[in-house]
Amino acid sequence: MADRRRLERFLRTTLQGAGEQFEELRRSTDDQLEEAREAYEVARNARELPTDEAGRAKIVCRRYAQQRAAKLDEEYRPACYEADHPDCEGCAEDVRRGRIETW
Repeated sequence: MADRRRLERFLRTTLQGAGEQFEELRRSTDDQLEEAREAYEVARNARELPTDEAGRAKIVCRRYAQQRAAKLDEEYRPACYEADHPDCEGCAEDVRRGRIETW
């Protein structure tokens, strides 16, 4: 009887540990998939922006309220982007979300 209990306990803890590892792996995979989807969406939004003949995005600057053609960096921020400026931060977010005003 004692051997049976030990075997049941061993099986239960082993299977529970395997289940926890599986859940951790599944959560990690789900997170990676979500990150990849977001990156794809951002890249698609940035590629859909109208461009001039030099390949610069035609955007309306939020900070100076003027039409501007600007290159986008690897994080899809316009070349005129200034870190920590609220208008520039909002502009970069709008580019990523596909909500930026264009001309």
